[in-house]
Amino acid sequence: MNILVCISNVPDTTTKVKFADNNSRLDVSGIQWVINPWDELSLTRALELKEDASSGVQKVSVAHVGPVTSEPTIRKALAIGADDAYRVNTVGSDAYQVAAQLTEVVKKGSFDVILCGIEFCDYNGSNVGGMLAEFLDYPSVSGISELKISDGSILITREIDGGKEMLLVPAPFVGVVQKGIAKEPRIAAMRGIMQARTKPIHLVEPVAVEPLTDIQSFELPAPRAACKFIDPDHPEQLIELLQNEAKII
Repeated sequence: MNILVCISNVPDTTTKVKFADNNSRLDVSGIQWVINPWDELSLTRALELKEDASSGVQKVSVAHVGPVTSEPTIRKALAIGADDAYRVNTVGSDAYQVAAQLTEVVKKGSFDVILCGIEFCDYNGSNVGGMLAEFLDYPSVSGISELKISDGSILITREIDGGKEMLLVPAPFVGVVQKGIAKEPRIAAMRGIMQARTKPIHLVEPVAVEPLTDIQSFELPAPRAACKFIDPDHPEQLIELLQNEAKII
């Protein structure tokens, strides 16, 4: 059984966002790029399954849609423990286009489980996993918080209102993973970093796909107002502010 983890190259969460060209594009100067946190947890769980002999997982690969400048992030995934990687040589423009390109990666390989993070922490999109499943005509499960594979059986736990749902899923399938799939993201050891230098990154040429959306401009959120302190002896002031200013009661 082989697992493919789809990863996205996103700015570190501490990045101070800036825009350029009249707010039409992100200013990438000085940004430190990382693996999307949900994808990183997906990769961690995939590697845990590979280390469990009863799972039957033999190989863990990663796939990314992006230019050559994204390869350092792909190498991070290889250093964490992925066996090989696929990079589609194009800039991801929207979820539809990214899902279409990842479809070609899946078709070229032999993967039983395809994992995607529930969203990307840059644009907060939550569409790629579902679109990928539709392109492939594979069953998909979203909101996965636990994944177990034993003797060829794939057992999934997902969060639902008021409890949890457990499902047996046939392979191949697309799983959309949320927090809880792994306790902590795996950190690359020095040995893994050295081994990653020689692990293959397979270059996949993109297919012609027109994106469905186009970004016109970006806008920073309004700055937060100064914090107001209320005298504890005058709670009526707090109530007035909540009613008339914050308008939440």
